[in-house]
Amino acid sequence: MLELGMTFSMEQLVIDNDIIQMTKKAMQGIPVSEETLSVESIQKVGIGNNFLALKQTRQLIDYPSSPMLIDRRMFGDWAAAGSKDLAAVANEKVQDVLKHHEVPPIDSDILKDMQAIVSKADKAFKEG
Repeated sequence: MLELGMTFSMEQLVIDNDIIQMTKKAMQGIPVSEETLSVESIQKVGIGNNFLALKQTRQLIDYPSSPMLIDRRMFGDWAAAGSKDLAAVANEKVQDVLKHHEVPPIDSDILKDMQAIVSKADKAFKEG
């Protein structure tokens, strides 16, 4: 937020959401299995060599987190796809949400309870 919360960026909100979701997934821990340990791949490639080129590495790259906006493609692939920076991708997400998101209706029992709370607060305010 900028200017002590007087202005707001919906793009920053979706970027922050992406970061929070990645952090929450990382905090769940990384699964340890035959597949994720990749012992055979390590032996095949060898210590100190390039694991990023392995298909298995690319398949497992999202295990620690699954970003919605952050692009993990190699630079050449990213450039060939249009070189959209994070702000542009975030803006596209904001526009998509504004155009397509539908808020599910609030359950009538919950809505009734909420109205009772508001009515009580309004009454207390008027009497106070």
